[in-house]
Amino acid sequence: MPQTTTVVIGAGHSGLAMSRCLTDRAIDHVVLERGEVANSWRTQRWDSLRLLTPNWMTRLPGHRYDGDDPDGFLTVPEVVDLIEGYAKTVDAPVQAHTTVTAVRPEEGGFTVETDAGRWRARTVVLASGAHNLAAVPAVGEAVPEGITQVALDAYRRPEQLPEGGVLVVGAAASGIQIADEVHRSGRPVTLSVGEHVRVPRTYRGRDIFAWMDATGLLDERYDEVPDLLRARNLPSMQLVGTPERITLDLNALTDRGVRLVGRLAGIRDGVAQFSGSLPNVCALADLKLGRLLDGIDAHAGANGDRPRPEPTRVPDPPPLTLDLRRGEIRSIVWATGFRPDLSWLDVPVLDRKGRIRHDGGVTPWPGLYVLGWPFLRRRKSTFIDGAGADAAELADHLVAHLAAAA
Repeated sequence: MPQTTTVVIGAGHSGLAMSRCLTDRAIDHVVLERGEVANSWRTQRWDSLRLLTPNWMTRLPGHRYDGDDPDGFLTVPEVVDLIEGYAKTVDAPVQAHTTVTAVRPEEGGFTVETDAGRWRARTVVLASGAHNLAAVPAVGEAVPEGITQVALDAYRRPEQLPEGGVLVVGAAASGIQIADEVHRSGRPVTLSVGEHVRVPRTYRGRDIFAWMDATGLLDERYDEVPDLLRARNLPSMQLVGTPERITLDLNALTDRGVRLVGRLAGIRDGVAQFSGSLPNVCALADLKLGRLLDGIDAHAGANGDRPRPEPTRVPDPPPLTLDLRRGEIRSIVWATGFRPDLSWLDVPVLDRKGRIRHDGGVTPWPGLYVLGWPFLRRRKSTFIDGAGADAAELADHLVAHLAAAA
């Protein structure tokens, strides 16, 4: 049985950032990847997707963007090339096409079982991310027969959907982008809107991420926020990365002809039922947007009124039902996010809801770490830009653990 000090599971940007940090600390390790490097980017993204973050934010340990378009947004193939090139640059010891089937504690460390053999390691870093499986709600089982359902990881382009109306469920970054793309294909779109985070693409002449970086918001730490659980479960910001740097929010979608309804609450006898709280949900998102822009204005210095996005316009009253049996809706895209796949983790670190318990990536089981999860150690942990600092701090903790156990 091969032995190593650390097994890193996942060869995305987080796993590779950890590999670089371990190499810098002279920790021998292996990176196990079920597919190819950047596997989720290769297999679980739609064709037109671009990063939400500008190119200058594609920072990893030992890597900074040095191209001629720092304010642009990488396409999916470009992200794959970036991560693949980074793996080669840092000489990461990746063992591809190796699926982990079990991680179990043993004396002095862990046993990691794979479809290509078994490893023994003193420490394990779970860097496979929190976005492994599309999160399709149970209400999908009540959708009438004949309506095509597409999960987020299976959606590629509008042409895979039948002609006719489309219900897009979920209005975070993925939902608004897909709703816009599908509507532009000539298919009428109804967008089901729940809690969301509204931000403009640009403000005061700069990208919104430039302001959040400058004000320190992206570096806010997990032990500094009053409600960490809520912060970790917020939906992704309503943003789209385009060369024109357009703002794509609910008002823009309404102007283009997309119909807004509230959160999908259930389906009974073929009739979709929507929450009536759409006006309140949008008002809350507008309120939080105002607070964000107030903070940016305070940082930049007040020098006259700055134009603000108009309040979100919602139907009055918003539709509460939609009969799915009448043929208006021919397909549903579940833009309801992803969930982690931890079915192979045989270490008692999960809570009653199946979520991994951790303190900034340090689990209750000594020597087991998690990396690449939302707001892991700082607000920017969600993005490529946050992986480096998180990996460095966890690598330091790992080294200290090894020294204490020696």
